[in-house]
Amino acid sequence: MTEILQTPKLVVIFGGSGFVGRHVVRALAKRGYRIRAACRRPDLAGHLQPLGNVGQIQPVQANLRVRWSVDQAVIGADHVINLVGILHESGRQKFRTVHEFGARAIAEAARSVGAGLTHVSAIGADVNSESAYARTKALGEKAVFETIKDAVIFRPSINFGPEDGFFNRFAAMARYSPALPLIGGGATQFQPVYVADVAEAIARSVDGAVAGGRVYELGGPNVLTFKECMQELLTVIDRKRLLVPVPWWVAEMQASILGLLPNPLLTRDQVTQLRSNNVVSDEALKSGRTLTGLGIQPQSLGTILPSYLWRFRAAGQFQRKPAG
Repeated sequence: MTEILQTPKLVVIFGGSGFVGRHVVRALAKRGYRIRAACRRPDLAGHLQPLGNVGQIQPVQANLRVRWSVDQAVIGADHVINLVGILHESGRQKFRTVHEFGARAIAEAARSVGAGLTHVSAIGADVNSESAYARTKALGEKAVFETIKDAVIFRPSINFGPEDGFFNRFAAMARYSPALPLIGGGATQFQPVYVADVAEAIARSVDGAVAGGRVYELGGPNVLTFKECMQELLTVIDRKRLLVPVPWWVAEMQASILGLLPNPLLTRDQVTQLRSNNVVSDEALKSGRTLTGLGIQPQSLGTILPSYLWRFRAAGQFQRKPAG
């Protein structure tokens, strides 16, 4: 009797060429899924091709502000993933446009083809937040559940990994600056989560191993203050720098000026976000809506940071560490 081979399922990833996206693509490619990476500039997504077999990964053009492009991108999809988000507004890329309108557009497009949906939000999403970022992230979640009730929503804390924009940025600053700033004194708590662990959780939702209609909060094994994150970073890159507390009012003033730059180091909305801790809630812990609840053992900063921040040491990978 001839065996009938089934075509692997098609997963469409909006934001597939970004930091989190490339790790999600890798996790899904290993599982054998066909992948369509929807992004604004598919010509810049060539780095995704080596992550899978020939023809397995296909970058396509889509812009959340252009609804027909979203509909076109999901044709034939079995599952859709939304990773799109912005940290600051620029030009026509507004928080509400990307986080709320874009989330609804993707959810409606997924519903129209009968595809499952995984939506990535952020810890701190709150419709009552003073931060436009956090507020629109929550509105995006609301739009998703209004459209697809059994969608899976993930809220990660700060993602870290080889291409992250947090530890790499401060490590680069430590190369030349004699001091690193501690916004608000550096007491804000974070629960940095390894991007590959987040990607694994997303991949399991595509596998059907994650219950839908719920919001999961993803954090690493350790809760660290902003100051402790900077201390860990300096230990890894083997540099001594002053850690200078910056009062909130000074940070607000600096952000007002820096926020005018095309790619700002700090905005007023980010200062507002830093006033709130960015950690997994007690409710999520109790109900198992975490990485460990999904059977994933989160990896720590101390294990991963040295694997990619070594280039910021004075002598790079050849830096000799003193005997302990």
